[in-house]
Amino acid sequence: MSRVLLTECPRDAMQGIKTFIPTSVKISYLQSLLRVGFDVLDFGSFVSHKAVPQMRDTHEVIQQLDLSETNTKLLAIVANERGAHEALSYAQIHF
Repeated sequence: MSRVLLTECPRDAMQGIKTFIPTSVKISYLQSLLRVGFDVLDFGSFVSHKAVPQMRDTHEVIQQLDLSETNTKLLAIVANERGAHEALSYAQIHF
């Protein structure tokens, strides 16, 4: 039997917005998406802040998300070994 996984990807949309979205706004928005119950939430990015300035607060965002009432798994984009090591430092991210 096949299973369909629902992945929501707000990171993709947010990273294209030039004006920096305040960290508190991102957290509030992501928290509301966590309540929906998606299987996976692509929430952030561990890439160079020069390449994707909108995601420069991923470290702050992940530390403030409340995952206590959700089964949604977090996903983050990594582009190199450094980013992979950063992402691995957070138990909340599932690989």
